[in-house]
Amino acid sequence: MWWFQQGLSFLPVALVVWSAASFVFSYITAIVLHHVDPLVPYISDTGTIPPERCLFGIMLNVSTFLGMATMYVRYKQVSALSPEKPKILRLNKLGLRLGWMSCFGLCIIANFQKCILYYIHVLGACLTFGVGSIYMLVQTILSYLMQPELHSKDIFWARLAVFLWSCSSILSMFVSSVVLYSGLYGQNLVQKLHWDPQERGYTPHMISTVSEWSLAFSFLSFFLTYIRDFQKISLQAAVTLQGQTLHKSPGSFRAEEQALLIAGSI
Repeated sequence: MWWFQQGLSFLPVALVVWSAASFVFSYITAIVLHHVDPLVPYISDTGTIPPERCLFGIMLNVSTFLGMATMYVRYKQVSALSPEKPKILRLNKLGLRLGWMSCFGLCIIANFQKCILYYIHVLGACLTFGVGSIYMLVQTILSYLMQPELHSKDIFWARLAVFLWSCSSILSMFVSSVVLYSGLYGQNLVQKLHWDPQERGYTPHMISTVSEWSLAFSFLSFFLTYIRDFQKISLQAAVTLQGQTLHKSPGSFRAEEQALLIAGSI
């Protein structure tokens, strides 16, 4: 059995590989069609013009589903490992809510392009990366609380390092974006897809784009830390049959069973 076939480790692997592919494929398509500059464009710029916009949207919608599934499995795993620890259970529920909010933000990014509905796109980015970073913090705290009995120290330090990486990327991207869009370097820069290195504002633009790519891959790296944990878990669905036919409601089955019990008692 291969390592990615153990337990549910294929979920975080699929999430990371598929999400990275969505960035890379849309980037390659946009470069080949000369829609953006080859040197580190915004990720959103590579999904603005058809046909890469269609590819970007479809693939990120699939990433949203994979992210929700991965976060739910993580939630169930922590619940099963710490059933009698209220503090961990509360943090675990909070983490699931934050994670799904972040996934909803990713869905917004996929379906509302920056050059068309900018403020909605920014809202999606804030949910994805802002709320997503809080999700990473919660999971890092859970890893700390669960060590050394349930988690190794290495996993905690790895998640803490990735969380700090994402925070530094967010700070760098925020500061450079504020400087870039402050009005000092011109208007309507949101619509600008091609940059000349000699233009004013090129340096903060590059800092902002590099920070965005760094932030995206810090998130993907965080989910890579789930692989070892997911190798030790599996989910099963329990099916409860309410009757022998599909033509009656469960209520009628209960009434019928009750009648049979009464008849049997007589």
